Amino acid sequence: MPACTPYATADTPSDQVHASQLDVAAELLTLLRDATTEPRPDIQLEALTLAVAADLPVLLWGEPGIGKTAALTQLAAALDLPLTTVIASVHEPSDFSGLPIVGDDPAEQGVPMAPPDWAVRLVRAGRGLLFLDELSTAPPAVQAALLRLVLERRIGALRLPPGVRIVAAANPRSSAADGWELSPPLANRFVHLQWTHDHDVVVRGLGGTWPRATLPRLDPARLPEAVDFARRAVCGLLTGRPKLVHQLPSSETRRGGPWPSPRSWEMTLSLIAFATAAGSSREVLSLLVRGTVGDGPGLELLASLDRMDLPDPETLLADPAGAALPERGDLRQAVLDGVVAAVRRRPEKSRWDAAWALLVRAVETGAPDLVVVPATTLASLRQEDWDVPASIERLAGAVSVSRRADQAADRVAARAAAVAAKAGR
Repeated sequence: MPACTPYATADTPSDQVHASQLDVAAELLTLLRDATTEPRPDIQLEALTLAVAADLPVLLWGEPGIGKTAALTQLAAALDLPLTTVIASVHEPSDFSGLPIVGDDPAEQGVPMAPPDWAVRLVRAGRGLLFLDELSTAPPAVQAALLRLVLERRIGALRLPPGVRIVAAANPRSSAADGWELSPPLANRFVHLQWTHDHDVVVRGLGGTWPRATLPRLDPARLPEAVDFARRAVCGLLTGRPKLVHQLPSSETRRGGPWPSPRSWEMTLSLIAFATAAGSSREVLSLLVRGTVGDGPGLELLASLDRMDLPDPETLLADPAGAALPERGDLRQAVLDGVVAAVRRRPEKSRWDAAWALLVRAVETGAPDLVVVPATTLASLRQEDWDVPASIERLAGAVSVSRRADQAADRVAARAAAVAAKAGR
């Protein structure tokens, strides 16, 4: 008897043998697909879930096979949202703008625009995750039809319910099949997140355990504070940098990514509020901000957020002994410069003495080189009838050492330049 299968006998029909083997194959496939999740820090996944919670359209950029579709599938399952996948590149513009249907009396009632079946299913469900895949392979006409869907959530005469979230995925044009650059109006409607693979996450996931996607926990007590902080952050930056309100990039490639506009600044404000209320990390906020208004404006905003958390120079001058200075060197430098600037604006003997006390405290609790410039500037503000405070003597050593170190570095650089010049002859 041929040993074709352990389930077969001499009297077993061949079609039953094949069916049995397919059942075994299905069982094996089920085991391969069986996976669990675990709480694991993942800034990409946290940024994605935060933007989804903020009800903002998200666009994941990444090379083919990086796991964008798998991440969205896992996100929908973790949030218990029905997933509707639409491949943008295989649809016609009318699939998103609505199909014209002739009614009973077109002359009186017009021609209604019927939505596609997937949109009707989303409306009936009242909630869901709409996944627009392969967005960068959609031709310009389809991208134009997507504008109203992404911004207004409308398909024909149908409006998607508030419980529907929109996430898209795209490959860079260089690795997309017949790829197109995104049109600026469509690109400016998304929060752009660069999706990359983490070696440890991939290895552990292939072993059967993937990171768990969860919506951020917003602190109800912090909601008013979060909104106020976000408004002050965005408005404060744009007040000082009015040119950042709207900057359409000149490069076609950059126009297809994040760039600043009133619309994207409004999205940024929402994301800062959500990140603040959720207590998200600086890394997560950086991904979201730079993915909304671009790297340059985003980094400027992040720097201004740091300055917003700095203590008020007037508070420090009022109580230099109890002053708490930032640990980070750049922030400490900014605080000391602010203190000196405050004394310059209102020069008084008591304020001048308090500023010296703060510089002494900075030397005692941090790097001494940070006080060199503020001390030099503060010394130039002394008026003739002001006695030199004794605290200056405690700074003299640190300032002297720092200056000697700078002079030594200059001498080393000069010698290296001389050697290089000699070698080049």
